[in-house]
Amino acid sequence: MRPISSFLALGDSFTEGLDDWRPDGTPRGWADRLAEHLGAQRPDFRYANLAVRGKLLDQVVEDQLPLAERLRPELITFCAGGNDIIRFSCDTDDLARRFDAALARVTATGAEVLVFTGFDLGRMHPILRRLRGRVACFNELVRASAERHGSTVVDLWGMAPLADPRSWGRDRLHLTTEGHRRVALRVLETLGEPVTDDWRTPLPEMAPIGWQDWVREDLRWMRDFVMPYVHKRLRGRATGDGFVPKRPELLPLQTLEPS
Repeated sequence: MRPISSFLALGDSFTEGLDDWRPDGTPRGWADRLAEHLGAQRPDFRYANLAVRGKLLDQVVEDQLPLAERLRPELITFCAGGNDIIRFSCDTDDLARRFDAALARVTATGAEVLVFTGFDLGRMHPILRRLRGRVACFNELVRASAERHGSTVVDLWGMAPLADPRSWGRDRLHLTTEGHRRVALRVLETLGEPVTDDWRTPLPEMAPIGWQDWVREDLRWMRDFVMPYVHKRLRGRATGDGFVPKRPELLPLQTLEPS
């Protein structure tokens, strides 16, 4: 791939950077980390991140894609559909058709485009594991769409360290700081960029945890995250209500303070 001087990220909370927090309480995430790496030796490098937590695929297309078409960066990352998949019901074939139509517009900008598979949920809580089949099906449809439109797939499903529950935050939906760091390394590898660390490095051996502690943690998760999510959905509220993109314009990298 040619040297990249401008990068725009489209998506939801995964791309916004939850739960990788800066000291000031704002999200960093893999996309910021990627931009920091790409721009380290390129003084003219510019970066925008339009991702907003909680957004469904159609909302990403409606709110973010027109800006991508206007800004026309050299690199675009497009990751959407995850919030559709975790809804009470989801037609993955219909979701994939809409994703394919959106990807056609993204690639029509002339940018190098990266899309992402979903994560392997096989070691997560049984409630989340029920979504594993949906994710696997959607992954294959995303791969087919990427091949049709000449974009590149970043395989998150195959990242074994991210299948470990310890790579996920307290809500079990967003990556930890270490998880985001590994995703950034994976994307850099996909781009052919030199890196000094390896995302494949296994996590440390986990100390034994008693079943009482597991049950206590599961109950806390249900109380603090699952039930509030269900209540929001029943009231027609969304996680992203009131939030706006953190970097809506392609700006020089020095406006982004690494932590």
